[in-house]
Amino acid sequence: MQLLASRGVHVTAVCDTTHLELTRRLGAERVIDRTVADFTEDAQTYDVVFDAVGKSSFGQCRRLLEPRGVYLSTDLGPAAQNPFLALITPALPGKSVLFGFPRHDQAMMNYFKDLMDSGLFRPVIDRSYPLTEIVDAYRYVETGQKIGNVVIIVEHGD
Repeated sequence: MQLLASRGVHVTAVCDTTHLELTRRLGAERVIDRTVADFTEDAQTYDVVFDAVGKSSFGQCRRLLEPRGVYLSTDLGPAAQNPFLALITPALPGKSVLFGFPRHDQAMMNYFKDLMDSGLFRPVIDRSYPLTEIVDAYRYVETGQKIGNVVIIVEHGD
């Protein structure tokens, strides 16, 4: 949300009641409380629906998209359909699926560094675990209750 908002994108976000204020602080102009309303029934339509946590599908979100809208997810989707749909749907007229592959190069790292230095991006850290407790960290992430990132601290010898 912070990255999109820093570029002037109008963001509508979906979250639990307890995270409404954090979501607004991170840049959402409009927030849908998922404990009160089903976001897939929203009357508004969007150019892009980005599922950052893998809790929806293209089928569920299709009606939310503008005629040339794009569904983007960080998850493989039901039956690992998202990479397949990302290959097929752009060749068809209408709504499509994108499945992103992150770039990890020096230019991208510098971009994020500059955003953090400027204050336009502040990572949200939920918890930190030492490397020796990585199993506990993984179990916590799997609960689906994390807000932001879980950091693994790797100590190095001098």
